[in-house]
Amino acid sequence: MTKKVVFNEFGGPEVLKVEDVEVGEPGKGELRIRVEAIGLNRAEALYRAGFYFYQPSFPSAGLGYEAAGTVEAVGEGVDGFALGDPVSTIPAFLMNEYGTYGQQVIMPARAVVGRPDGVDAVTGASVWMAYTTAYGMLVEIAKIRPGDTVLITAASSSVGLAAIQVANHLGAIPIAATRSSGKREQLLQAGAAHVIVTQEQDIVEGVRALTGDSGATLAVDAVGGEGVHKVVTAVAPGGPLILFGALDASPIPMPMAADFRGRNVYFYSFFDLTIEDPGQLRRAEHFINAGLRSGSLAPVIDRILDLDDVVEAHRHLESNTQVGKVVLTVQH
Repeated sequence: MTKKVVFNEFGGPEVLKVEDVEVGEPGKGELRIRVEAIGLNRAEALYRAGFYFYQPSFPSAGLGYEAAGTVEAVGEGVDGFALGDPVSTIPAFLMNEYGTYGQQVIMPARAVVGRPDGVDAVTGASVWMAYTTAYGMLVEIAKIRPGDTVLITAASSSVGLAAIQVANHLGAIPIAATRSSGKREQLLQAGAAHVIVTQEQDIVEGVRALTGDSGATLAVDAVGGEGVHKVVTAVAPGGPLILFGALDASPIPMPMAADFRGRNVYFYSFFDLTIEDPGQLRRAEHFINAGLRSGSLAPVIDRILDLDDVVEAHRHLESNTQVGKVVLTVQH
């Protein structure tokens, strides 16, 4: 028997339960992983609450995209992995088919990558959702170059912080936007070149002041909603706005801005990279592992709790007070 987090109905964090279940053996193309750490994501809170873009399978629905641990069993037809290998999972599956919230989990081998020497389990469980998203937006779509300015909303989120680091790694200039002045210093310490507190300053005026009135080369936005018209207006003519989240559930105004002036708007999902394009995923894996080895990419950890404290962890995840990743560690 092994511990697994499940839920049987939509709702708040309190619907999550830790239960003893049989984990079984990996099937064809699968691995069984002995989990040491689990990275939490906003997507999982939306999934639990019934607001994600696909639905769980009740009863005893599992969840989770990210984990790190060691290979415990190898299924038929799987090459490149051996018992005891340190690994991490990447979000290349649906949570109604697989999940990472447990002591032992079955994963498709296509969604598992080796964990480089020196990368501990907490770090390995905090990387692949945020950094593949940031890499896909900044490198594959926008092709950011040294000296470009990158406007990042919800900058204290794990993806926002990853985008700051990726921008710095590429020689670009990250401009972090946040609602709360209390996060200003933390964002500067995390590598933001500039911070705009949107409760105190208009984001368009702030970006134009920082860019000589030209606007940001690129904006990546996790918020959506009514504020999109401000974000797109802060982008330079010809520059892209990439929407990758909807923290604000209100409708996006149409038209998004009075004058698009050649701006390009993209709707991005990490699945575009992790499932739809194996070539992009291979490039992202090399880029991220190189950054981890050099230290230029290092996930910011906000809080570490135990698997049994998953309800508290989800409450904290939804509090919007965290800066960085919430992680569960797993005892055996």
